[in-house]
Amino acid sequence: YYLYGWHAVTGALLNSERQILRILGTETALEKLATLALPKRALPPPHTVDARELERWVGAEAVHQGIALHVQPLEPYGLEDILAIPAPRGPIVVLDQVSDPHNVGAILRSAAAYDAVAVLFPKDHSAPETAAMAKAACGALDRVKRVQVTNLANALRELKEAGWWVVGLEGEATTLFSALTFSEKTVLVLGAEGKGMRRLTAECCDERARLPMSTAMESLNVSNAAAIALYHLYLARGGR
Repeated sequence: YYLYGWHAVTGALLNSERQILRILGTETALEKLATLALPKRALPPPHTVDARELERWVGAEAVHQGIALHVQPLEPYGLEDILAIPAPRGPIVVLDQVSDPHNVGAILRSAAAYDAVAVLFPKDHSAPETAAMAKAACGALDRVKRVQVTNLANALRELKEAGWWVVGLEGEATTLFSALTFSEKTVLVLGAEGKGMRRLTAECCDERARLPMSTAMESLNVSNAAAIALYHLYLARGGR
């Protein structure tokens, strides 16, 4: 697929695991790209196109900023890849069937901003990697590990056996998220848009908590909730 926009493009170019098939850009954009300090690796030669031709590849509504890459989707990591990390620097974010690529992209961006180890998701009923996800992630799609599992409940049990403490966000919970004492190895679970966590997922949580909010709104968008919770976790680890 084609990803586009400066942050998404530079994030992909900086990622040695990203297979890049074609580079398209306006003359001005490619001149700017040539000034960036990018790692040396084999890349296809850039193709100069005008903005109208670029829109034929990425869509007329795409905010492409004059630059696009034709790429292969990244191969997701496995659970064993993060279980092997000896001293994780931040939390693991778990998305229980979050299917909107814009929301997943925004969550990846927050995960990168607040030092999350990875974003974990089930193979079925989760958003696939798309241009919309890459754009919303603002480069974080190529910075944060995306871990795919077949059975989410089993994955959470494995994480708990490895010493991770699992907390799920739930609007009906009585405990406030900010009142929790967080473990150094914390898993943050967020449910699907509208439906929340599935029953088996919720039962795997060591704690369920809610974010405080005004009665003026019933709930938060899942990406907003993720950003607030990750910020709390970042401060709890001494981030500034």
